[in-house]
Amino acid sequence: MKRRALSLPACLAVLLVGCDRATEKYTLPDRVTEFPVLYRDNCAGCHGLNGRLGAARPLNDPLYLAVIGKDQMRDVIAKGVPGTAMPAFAQNGGGSLTDQQITILADQIEARWSRPQDYAGVTLPPYSADLGDARAGEAVFKTQCSRCHGDNGTGGAGRGGSVIEPALLSLESNQSIRTTVIAGRADLGCPNWKSDSPGHVMTPQEISDVVAWLSGHRTLALTSLTEGTVDHDGQ
Repeated sequence: MKRRALSLPACLAVLLVGCDRATEKYTLPDRVTEFPVLYRDNCAGCHGLNGRLGAARPLNDPLYLAVIGKDQMRDVIAKGVPGTAMPAFAQNGGGSLTDQQITILADQIEARWSRPQDYAGVTLPPYSADLGDARAGEAVFKTQCSRCHGDNGTGGAGRGGSVIEPALLSLESNQSIRTTVIAGRADLGCPNWKSDSPGHVMTPQEISDVVAWLSGHRTLALTSLTEGTVDHDGQ
């Protein structure tokens, strides 16, 4: 049986029908307003799909959200954290997100993962503060942190790793260290500012002191590296 070839108009009609079925709705990146999409495309790679189990600090952490607050959270998303892997997402800072998209992220992270009622009667340490006394911080560290990280911060007996490694400190801002001291890392078994020593809650001053001691090792490492380079060049 001989087949008849389709006419040109018929071929065009078939192609048009096929194209119509394949058409997908496309939304410009700066018009996306759905939180799941914004979070997946901008945050999940570091903080995990559900706000946890990522390489970076979990965002699905009610204590952390209570300490940082929504306004500060929005500021961090917009401006990033200089000296760390956290970039600025605001368009005026070199990122790709509009002010509206950043607000959606901050609002929904708080709405979905915070539990303010859990901390209604708790006096939380301030999120930010000046560095304290490093010498006093060493004593605080030995009392509050050495059980896991050793007296000198180089690591405990199978519990916690070194917290004074130059490679680690190069990725941690002073604020990041402070946040970890206050909120801990529940995903890693790291206690918060009041849960590791029964009967003693770290004071804001003690927190500032221990952050000064820890961050001081970053300076020591850089100084040693510079001096080593100078000595080498002089040989």
